[in-house]
Amino acid sequence: MDLAFLGRVSTEDAQDPTTSRMWQLKRARDLVEPMGHRIVAEFFDVGQSRSLPWKRRPEANALLEEIKRGSRRFDGVVVGEPQRAFYGHQFAMTFPVLTHYKCALFVPEVGGQVDPDSEAHEIMMGLFGGMSKSERSRIKKRTAASMRELAAHTDRHLGGRPPYGYRSIDIGPHPNPAKAAAGQRAHKLSPDPVTAPVIERIFAEFIAGKAVRAITAGLVADDIPSPSAYDPARNSHRDQRGWAHQTVRAILLNPTYTGYRVWGKQEKFEQLMNVEDVAAGEVTRMRWRGTDQWIRPDSQTHPAIVDIATYEKALARINAQRRGANQRSPKTSSTGRVYPLAGRCFCTACESRLSARFYASKKKDGTGRVLYRCDVGGKRALPTKLAEHPVAGLNQNRVLPVLDSFLFELFDEPAALAATMAGGNPGSSQRAVAQHKQIAETKKEIENLVRILAGGLTSEAITTALVAKEAELKALQRQLDDLQAPGESIDVKQLAEDLQIVGGSLNVLGRATDEERRDLYEALGVRVDFNAAASEVVFSVNPLITGRYDKSVRRGT
Repeated sequence: MDLAFLGRVSTEDAQDPTTSRMWQLKRARDLVEPMGHRIVAEFFDVGQSRSLPWKRRPEANALLEEIKRGSRRFDGVVVGEPQRAFYGHQFAMTFPVLTHYKCALFVPEVGGQVDPDSEAHEIMMGLFGGMSKSERSRIKKRTAASMRELAAHTDRHLGGRPPYGYRSIDIGPHPNPAKAAAGQRAHKLSPDPVTAPVIERIFAEFIAGKAVRAITAGLVADDIPSPSAYDPARNSHRDQRGWAHQTVRAILLNPTYTGYRVWGKQEKFEQLMNVEDVAAGEVTRMRWRGTDQWIRPDSQTHPAIVDIATYEKALARINAQRRGANQRSPKTSSTGRVYPLAGRCFCTACESRLSARFYASKKKDGTGRVLYRCDVGGKRALPTKLAEHPVAGLNQNRVLPVLDSFLFELFDEPAALAATMAGGNPGSSQRAVAQHKQIAETKKEIENLVRILAGGLTSEAITTALVAKEAELKALQRQLDDLQAPGESIDVKQLAEDLQIVGGSLNVLGRATDEERRDLYEALGVRVDFNAAASEVVFSVNPLITGRYDKSVRRGT
């Protein structure tokens, strides 16, 4: 019997991915080869937590997709270690799928093939899932306890990006002998001679009475690079133009500048991705801890840039401003309102996304209008050339009919859309378009990690993340190849349902709800570029869907 090997390793396992793969594969071969079976395909997830269901692990998901195909390369699956393949109740949710597609499962601890009719096998595999969950829980608690002790009793820099104003300096071999033998070094925070004076200036101007907006404007006027502009390699995801007001406020609130490291201000927690589908697993979120749970050592952990008295004066002023803001009349809330073009409108002058806002009618009858405006100048201080660009609003009621006409010309009916998507383009389906987008994002993440390593900042976490991303890219590309396989047909009815357009036809956009429009625009990759100075709008859709993808029209007055 031809089999596929499935394995997994993650950062929580603290193992070298190459070594882990070798021993898991050896265990699998030692089990099946004496039985006359052979392994013809390998699926190995790197950097993926065991808590993720198979569909959310790139390699495991690729295995599931191949199992469903009649042309699959194997008749069964063998795992090197069940605790790495199954977590919690994953076996109970996955094994029936394998059984349905007549795909055998081999596990070393069972001594061979898992029997779907064996109650003992079912109990044993469930036990391994419980052990896996318990092991992960112990690792998390042990790691958290260790980090708490380190944060409370050491002056070493415990990792992560040094705050703006500081740099990380080498202070010798790592105190852990094993890590020191592997070449790892210990580090400590030290004031950056270039940026530490900027921190001093920000605090001095703020406690002297200067507003945050005035401070940011002064920094821009003096051509002082923002944190993202000063270190672009490590902040490539941030806007490097000017200074964001929130950046200055975050600096004023950061107690690290007093010389005391504060650890544990935020914590990770897990919640269900979809409460209607428990099998989809959980996602990790971040939340703020109460200040009484923060860990602050009794003595300084690094040189201070500002003294405690200065920091407390700045903090007192910010708190006073917050109290004053809370006493003012609250703004009308737009919670729950859906903006169909949110995140899809861009300013041609500064390339920033336009922000959507609902303006209620003076009649107070619940009616009003939605405008998309460029408010980059409200969020940050910018160079004069950018700060003075027009910021006229794009009226949603006027732009949507023009966008409808644009889409009508491209796709008269779902059949036309389906034919275009299946007509030899790389995006032969909506899923392929999404896959291309995910591949591009993963490639960008890999480039960022490579740039970090090239800059001389090396760590086990960064190297592991790079290996994981490369494995993810490989899996995504393989999935895309499967989607683009010759002979795949487009289900027009299903496509219409996926777009969630009433009646299953694009010519009913005039009756579509904001939610339905939002889903359609997301599926098509709609983009709206607004030139406020010329009152001109340029529409485009994802070029993978159709070659005719842009059009310039005048905005109504």
